[in-house]
Amino acid sequence: MKVLLIFPPDWLPSEPYLSLPALTSVLRPAGHEVTQLDVNVEMYDLMFSETFLRHAHKRIAFEMNHLQVVASRQGLDREEQELWNHLAQWDDAAVRKQALAVARAKEILRGEEFYDIDQLEWATHTLHQTMAYISLAYYPAQICFPPIESDLVYKPFMSTEINESLDDRQINVYRDVYRFIIEPVIAREQPDVIGISVVQQKQLIPTFTFCKMIKEQKPDTHITLGGNIITRVRDVMKDTPLLWQYFDTAVLYEGESAFLKLIEELKEPEPDYASLPNLMWQNGQGKIVTNQDVFSENMDKLPPPDFDGLPLEKYFVPELILPYLATRGCYWGRCTFCDHFQGYVEGYRTKQIGQITEEIQFLKDKYGNRHFHFTDESYPPALFRKLSRSLIDNKVDIAWTTHMRFEEQLLEEEVWKAAQESGCRYLHFGYESGNERVLKLMDKATNLDAIRTNLAMASKSGIWNHIMGFFGFPGETNAEAEDSKKFVHENSAHIHSLGFMTFVLGKYSPIAMEPHKYGVSFYKNPEWDLALDYYFTVDEGLNIQEALDVFEGFERDHDTKWDLRTAVREYIFLYVDRFGTNNLTMLHVKEGQGPAVYNNPVGMV
Repeated sequence: MKVLLIFPPDWLPSEPYLSLPALTSVLRPAGHEVTQLDVNVEMYDLMFSETFLRHAHKRIAFEMNHLQVVASRQGLDREEQELWNHLAQWDDAAVRKQALAVARAKEILRGEEFYDIDQLEWATHTLHQTMAYISLAYYPAQICFPPIESDLVYKPFMSTEINESLDDRQINVYRDVYRFIIEPVIAREQPDVIGISVVQQKQLIPTFTFCKMIKEQKPDTHITLGGNIITRVRDVMKDTPLLWQYFDTAVLYEGESAFLKLIEELKEPEPDYASLPNLMWQNGQGKIVTNQDVFSENMDKLPPPDFDGLPLEKYFVPELILPYLATRGCYWGRCTFCDHFQGYVEGYRTKQIGQITEEIQFLKDKYGNRHFHFTDESYPPALFRKLSRSLIDNKVDIAWTTHMRFEEQLLEEEVWKAAQESGCRYLHFGYESGNERVLKLMDKATNLDAIRTNLAMASKSGIWNHIMGFFGFPGETNAEAEDSKKFVHENSAHIHSLGFMTFVLGKYSPIAMEPHKYGVSFYKNPEWDLALDYYFTVDEGLNIQEALDVFEGFERDHDTKWDLRTAVREYIFLYVDRFGTNNLTMLHVKEGQGPAVYNNPVGMV
């Protein structure tokens, strides 16, 4: 079978996402011909080109002609006049100038000049300006770089608005992305099956845009959706026939073996969908069926990811960073605010340390990179120790970053020295709160002394510590929220960057499952059928607005050392490795500057 795998926008284009290479590593050895298409990075590479800027210019000219007609008939209102003023700035000379600037910006991000922070800051600002220009061509859409902030006006948590967006030729930029990037690939490859991986909610509009246009271009192509978001909305997908007209099946939970079984079954004249694990499908009577049989992967039997065919030179970094996943699920798995476990039907599993080390060396040798992002939900302390030791003993020369819990099992200085020696450069820590009572309510099972020690030891070993927290956990008082602020300021010498937000009630979190236990009441808006979180009220503690007030106060009054000239974690990771230190004063905002708001991925100040 010929298989086309698609990763849709919006996501950070600084490294490949792992879902496509993981599927490819299983499909190719089974004899299937696989094309991997990271539409996200291809889209940004295209948008930052004279070709697309000229395309946007034509759309802007059309908009100006329309506004001229409106002006001649009835005059322009204030909003229309402001839009006209913005559009009029982009004459032919301005477009040529921007095309040259954006080409230069890409050179900087992909070359040695990246490590000159002035150059990096100019380049990212240029890309930001370019996206503002492109947004004018799709007004009132706001299309952003970095991604995950784009807003097409339509709500991606409502199936009715997703459906309405698909034929909107003015706002829906993804229609043009399809024509430029996906349409020629389908015409050339003629795939039998197309799989689309959806890992964050804003990808739903581009995903269904692509699905509809695929069916218009090649109606007989079987389209399968998968990824964490599809699994999370599985309970309402059976009640959304509006969207089922655009695709054929959905693979829930883990996808490698389940998708392979589906492809093998599709070779049959009359596929027996009912026999397949992890599958959601529509039968001949129009009923949406979710098969009861589920399958979880044996980690030891999974091969390393296969990145062959991805445009590894197009990611917006000077040195390739590859993702690698050694575990499935979270070894702790008890945090009451978290619903990440929804992606799995089985608990925590891991590959053996020897296999992990061999596969990392294999990938390093094959792709010539030395930078790795271990994308595990949270690296277990025993595996953290063993991996560091194994990388050192086997002389695997890499630099790596991962995600961690603060642990009482990691209080020895030797652990952190070994981690640094093995190549650990940047760690994302789940801090959440600086108050012991609130941490217990969260079932974090961490104490402040362990957090202090972990931060100090990692920092002294040269590792960059980034911590993540939030205000407004149900029952948290204003004084307890102030404890979180006080703690980070008292330990600021060992906290290099941080990201705070306000509490979000995930629909599958333990709190949402037992709201009365936590003094929470929530409201389900029936029109928001694909929503992944709920509006809520609390019996005690900070309400939503009060938590937002605390957050905004922290944004105004925090230590200015956390205002950085770039906040992209992959960029900081590369800087720490290049300069051999976590004391990167050049990244601090200069006097009179603001923090790099336009360069702000999810979870970072």
